[in-house]
Amino acid sequence: MLWNNELENLNVDIEKISERFKKMNKDENYKTFVASFKNKVVGFITVVQTMALEYEIGYLKINGLAVQNDFQQNGIGTKLLEHVEIFAAEKGLSCLILNSGFQRTETHDFYKNKGFDRLSYCFTKRV
Repeated sequence: MLWNNELENLNVDIEKISERFKKMNKDENYKTFVASFKNKVVGFITVVQTMALEYEIGYLKINGLAVQNDFQQNGIGTKLLEHVEIFAAEKGLSCLILNSGFQRTETHDFYKNKGFDRLSYCFTKRV
């Protein structure tokens, strides 16, 4: 599964993520776009439109982008990002935001090459 393998989220249970995906699909603020080959999903990007004080009508947060290892370096991730950029522009949103694990330096280079700037750190705390 892309979420576990390519994003290295090895503790995600496929049944639980399927339930969450169904809930997200019912919420108009969440969208998932997929790339497929021979009727098999080989890549996806999932986003959520959300609000923040500094953005007049909100922004689009990329919650996940993954391309199956065998299909990387073929422009699939780029196409998914381009699709999301068009989607955001059509909604009048002017900003895409994402988090990326600090150890994923190749991924950071990918995002920088696509015009993203590193502006902050992300902190999490489980409660």
